[in-house]
Amino acid sequence: MARNMSFALTTEQFKNKTKTVTRRFGWEFLKPGDVVCGVERAMGLKKGERIKRLGMIRIVSIRKEPLNTITPDDVVKEGFPGWEPEQFIDMICSHYGCTRDADIRRIEFEHIDT
Repeated sequence: MARNMSFALTTEQFKNKTKTVTRRFGWEFLKPGDVVCGVERAMGLKKGERIKRLGMIRIVSIRKEPLNTITPDDVVKEGFPGWEPEQFIDMICSHYGCTRDADIRRIEFEHIDT
């Protein structure tokens, strides 16, 4: 069974398949070729709530890099066309409570039609 990866902040981008890169803390066990199930939310579900599956993805590449090195092209791949890297960094720092130079995993993936 594939692991679940939450896309709570980018559900629409995932559904529209405009998102092909995600940045995560943790996930050190992930490797290219792994298949993961994208879900709307994986944690914090209320009693009786079920995971909403969004689709399957295959990991293409993964590397660790400082958050503040994100490129404009990667901001688009994250699903935020029209955003500047600074806006994306601010969103991530606000959500995770991290610093702008925090090491984070850049995970590139492809959507798998099922």
